[in-house]
Amino acid sequence: MVFSSITFLFFFLPTVLLLYLAAGKGSRNLLLLTASLFFYSWGEGVYVLLMAASIIINYCGGLLVAGDRPITTRRIFLILCIALNLLLLGYFKYANFLTENLNLLFSFWNLPSIDLTPVRLPIGISFFTFQALSYIIDVYRKKVFPQRSIINLGLYISLFPQLIAGPIVRYNQIADEIKNRSVTMNGLAEGIQRFLFGLGKKILLANPLAAIADKIFIMPENELTMGLAWLGALSYTLQIYFDFSGYSDMAIGIGRMFGFHFPENFNYPYISKSIREFWQRWHISLSSWFRDYLYIPLGGSRRGPVRTYLNLLVVFVLCGFWHGASWTFIVWGLYHGFFLILGRTRLAVITTRLWSPVRISLTFIIVLFGWVLFRSDTLPQALSYISVMLGQNQNGFDPSSLSLYLDAKARFELFMAIVLTLPVYPYLLRLKQRLLQRWGGTISLALNTSVHLTQLIFFAALSYFAVISLAAGVYNPFIYFRF
Repeated sequence: MVFSSITFLFFFLPTVLLLYLAAGKGSRNLLLLTASLFFYSWGEGVYVLLMAASIIINYCGGLLVAGDRPITTRRIFLILCIALNLLLLGYFKYANFLTENLNLLFSFWNLPSIDLTPVRLPIGISFFTFQALSYIIDVYRKKVFPQRSIINLGLYISLFPQLIAGPIVRYNQIADEIKNRSVTMNGLAEGIQRFLFGLGKKILLANPLAAIADKIFIMPENELTMGLAWLGALSYTLQIYFDFSGYSDMAIGIGRMFGFHFPENFNYPYISKSIREFWQRWHISLSSWFRDYLYIPLGGSRRGPVRTYLNLLVVFVLCGFWHGASWTFIVWGLYHGFFLILGRTRLAVITTRLWSPVRISLTFIIVLFGWVLFRSDTLPQALSYISVMLGQNQNGFDPSSLSLYLDAKARFELFMAIVLTLPVYPYLLRLKQRLLQRWGGTISLALNTSVHLTQLIFFAALSYFAVISLAAGVYNPFIYFRF
């Protein structure tokens, strides 16, 4: 079950929300835990047992690494718990990849291959495993107290709004709200608005862009023109942003409906002036997770430039591997690690003197080429696609080929997607505040009323077009199965 489905929108979410509002405070966590496990089992079936195993492992682990035991004992329990978490993640996510590569290596030595039944990847395993790891490590570091209620810890790990696509919520960010939270009319209204905004991003922008990108990326190289290659790369660059940030908006909105405040996960990353800034704005919960639980423990930037560069490469190789079991993801991680290292050299001093739009454009192009690696199934496919983007085939640019994919509707969607990568909404909010401060009394009241009426019409229209699109059976891919 995904957020952008009729089943979720009209049956699951309203039912759970109504039951939650009707339930007493003492039973709400159990209700949400039950709903979350049901949500996960809807699409994953027996793999809900994997979720249950993660809950039990980390509940016991939290109790074992806490307390006044000797530091050596606590460290042993910590290592054991981390190993069990990574073992589950490693087997279900990477067993096929490792077996395939080992068999390729064995074939050169004429050794017998490993026969492994293909292992299915459970949705969201990377997200809930990293949440569990952050809990265990923070308990060990004595940053949080261990959760002594298995229901409450189970809710933290399995909470359905952010279960399948993040953001990666740390225990200390919602520990108090797990114990005690309230649902207010303002919170409910804010949550619904945020959810609808994310739904609109996913259905009305990400999905049509995905249709263009998917058609272009599967074209044979001899049919691909330079113009189409750039269109496909741009479409995917916009698709993954609106898909991922749309899901984060929906997760934050749903959490708000139930009284939770999840962290922001995106902050207009395509206006970044450097790759370092890009990672401060893109998938913030993941990049901060790697910073706090891997980069800093490795030494961060405290042990000289060479060690810093090595730490960055290690972190981003693992960041790429976290996204998927493929060499393209690993190379994508190396690619970003390389540009992060460049950003710490003298070259960065030169680029900071450039005009801001030039810096933003350069960063965007670097990110766009990275997304080609990320989207491609194999490295040869990625390199072939990039070569066409650079004009290295006989087809040239051929603008006429673009008309097959860019009708009036697609041009409008592409234009709106580009515009909405810019901080338009924050600008409008600031403009509203300035106008309200400048004009008082009756004019201010009229302006405020007009703004609220406009917002109501906007969200009503957004809901209508999103639901109509879903009812019409539009292309609605789910890209997080790889993560």
